[in-house]
Amino acid sequence: MPNSPSPTGIAAALTDRTDDRPVYVIGGGPGGLAAAAALRTRGVRAVVLEKSGRVGASWRGHYDRLHLHTTRRWSALPGLRMPRGFGRWVGRDDVVRYLEKYTEHHGLEVVTGVEVTRVDRAPDGSGDWQLTATGGRVLRGRAVVVATGFNHTPRIPDWPGRDTFTGELLHAAAYRNPAPYAGKDVLVVGIGNTGAEIAADLAEGGASRVRIAVRTVPHIVRRSTAGWPAQATGILVRRLPVRLVDRAGAVMSRIAVPDLAAQGLPRPDTGLYSRVRQGAIPVQDVGLIDAVRSGAVTPVPTVASFDEDTVVLADGTRLTPDAVIAATGYDRALEPLLGHLDVLDGRGRPVAHGGRSPKGAPGLHFTGFTNPISGMLREMALDAEKIAKRVARASR
Repeated sequence: MPNSPSPTGIAAALTDRTDDRPVYVIGGGPGGLAAAAALRTRGVRAVVLEKSGRVGASWRGHYDRLHLHTTRRWSALPGLRMPRGFGRWVGRDDVVRYLEKYTEHHGLEVVTGVEVTRVDRAPDGSGDWQLTATGGRVLRGRAVVVATGFNHTPRIPDWPGRDTFTGELLHAAAYRNPAPYAGKDVLVVGIGNTGAEIAADLAEGGASRVRIAVRTVPHIVRRSTAGWPAQATGILVRRLPVRLVDRAGAVMSRIAVPDLAAQGLPRPDTGLYSRVRQGAIPVQDVGLIDAVRSGAVTPVPTVASFDEDTVVLADGTRLTPDAVIAATGYDRALEPLLGHLDVLDGRGRPVAHGGRSPKGAPGLHFTGFTNPISGMLREMALDAEKIAKRVARASR
């Protein structure tokens, strides 16, 4: 996406900052900033409300090793390229720098330290939206974009005996680097992308023993094969029939990924794209394959319960790790904010996305609540343009 100074100048000229019915964007992460920039380019005032003190708060808290699994080119937000110097796979700190620069480049109106606690339709029947926020604020806007994030509230299962565990138990959201675990026995629970990368990080960082608890064997793909990124394949196959992609995925897996059945990670018996449609994204390898093959990381059955210093696995095995890191996902936590509006499905996720508003809730939009194989940042960029187009059309 070319970098051009002219759209920013146009946006600044067209945006009416005296408008007391702006579009409110809840969340100052990539999705919220992208939506605000796209709206501003179309002359619509957008005010970003961020509960923390800075944009990109969730990215600032990620573990040190983290790099995007999507390429720099396909991770940029509308109107600003990511610098070539960031490399092909952009690191955490550079993502934060980019979000800061993005906010400055587009002259975005960001208000920090304000948490929205409830969204309602305006009581006067005007079609506007009313936001209740910290500090007794009641805000009114013509539209609302909810961008509070896919990974919002860390979730640790309520395992039996969890409260009795005498070792260290933390969610992956609190993990930063392997230094505190040097020489320790660590169990990572969950083999999604986060759990897989943390397990590899621990093994490389000096933990005496690393095991990873597996509930469902994942599909593992190379982040890049012969220079071809997995994201590019994800973009190409999104609209193809599921069975076709499953068959192609099985062939590619046998070519690119070794059989790890002997080490406790057999190939899944469900197709890759079938899993994606169920919400399970493949694990992109950034060290797990080699760690498992070498024995530096040992797959074990999932956790069943805790018993003081002991972790009991599903097959009855009893372990006594020094620390347990739960890479067990996040809740969207949208119910307190929107649960009364009938715009969430049974899993607490928005029933509409991609620029569309839920039925019966015109002017309410969502971004960043899907996790597609084509790349979340890429989809946020596309969603931003769709949302801005619809809001601008409705404003006219």
